[in-house]
Amino acid sequence: MDNATIQKFLDEHDYDIRKTHNGRWIDQKCTMDVVCLVSDCIVEYTSNKEDKTFTVNDIWYSDYTTENVQQIFSKPNPTEKASNEYDKYFGQPIKLLDAAGIIQGEKSGRGYIYTVVNQELLEYISFRERNSFNFLCLYIEKVLKDSGMYRLFEYFFRLQDKNSFKELKDGYTQFTINNTPINGATECGRIFTKVLNPLACKYKKCGTERGRISKDIITQDMLLYNQRNWRDVLSEKPKEMTRVEYEITLPKPDEDYMTTYRINRAKRNLRRFNDLYRSGKTEVYDERHIADPATQMHHIFPASEYPTIADYLENLIALTPTQHFTYAHPNNNTQYIDRSYQYLCLVSKTGTIRDNLLNKKHDPIIYDFYLYQTVLNTGLETEEFLEVSEMDFGGLLNRIEKYYD
Repeated sequence: MDNATIQKFLDEHDYDIRKTHNGRWIDQKCTMDVVCLVSDCIVEYTSNKEDKTFTVNDIWYSDYTTENVQQIFSKPNPTEKASNEYDKYFGQPIKLLDAAGIIQGEKSGRGYIYTVVNQELLEYISFRERNSFNFLCLYIEKVLKDSGMYRLFEYFFRLQDKNSFKELKDGYTQFTINNTPINGATECGRIFTKVLNPLACKYKKCGTERGRISKDIITQDMLLYNQRNWRDVLSEKPKEMTRVEYEITLPKPDEDYMTTYRINRAKRNLRRFNDLYRSGKTEVYDERHIADPATQMHHIFPASEYPTIADYLENLIALTPTQHFTYAHPNNNTQYIDRSYQYLCLVSKTGTIRDNLLNKKHDPIIYDFYLYQTVLNTGLETEEFLEVSEMDFGGLLNRIEKYYD
């Protein structure tokens, strides 16, 4: 799904807060990683339901959700205690999705029953945090423009000083109190952070930190709920150490629950896409295995050696069991990668990504050219793939061949 499609969906809605009086169109728990995870839980829960309906309790009591949330956020079991915290954790992102029109809630007793309205956009958000971030930025801008507030944000982004920040924060607070049931400046301030900082990150500007203008430009790691991932950890590598030396000192990926969750989510999403849109066939064409189902989602560059790209769809390829355990891993030893077959996987993956991004079959777009460049740079330990022009797949193949000549 591209930005134009998302924007078209948003343009079909009027999010003017002066009309909706909805103060919870975004909230404290609506960070890009939480919205992504909750969307993933909704997709997983409704995947086998024809009517695509659910309640908040359905989502946070499900086995899939309980397992992932307990591990990732170190929260207690939602079936045992901390019900209020979990109600916010799931309820606030669900309210955001409802306010955006991706799902629709109907009052039922003391709660709501929700129905998925736009399955494609929900799945897009659930695929990865980058997608969730992209959607949130477009959604926040649309709400602010519909509500006549965006000019305050533009003014602050242009000046980037204490006075323009105060004008923005005071203006946002007063607008919210005047037009929604929220009547406290403290509550407005908490939500204000979730409104300003994604846009500040998008435009590489200062945002807000501890109630004041931030000293530095807002980066994506500052938008996460409470987790450091491998990309955050590796950014702290001492300059005198190599990446390999530093990684040895870090916990393994299977000890990092967020990394493990993201890897499993990426594998599940790739298999679902491959089953639905490629008839479950292998991505590496081989007449000997043309009829065998591609049940193995294989890391082209091993997760243990390259944890920063372990959850990238662009680093995963659908293979048959024989291709995976006989060709990709010599003698069925998953600790080793056959370099010749790795080359074949990269050539095939380049073709898969090309077909998806050119989208001649009108399948959902799940790949990202820049992220594939990142995968190649990381796995082949270079920077030269960023020199390739956007959508120049021939240029990528030429450079790949050089590394495997």
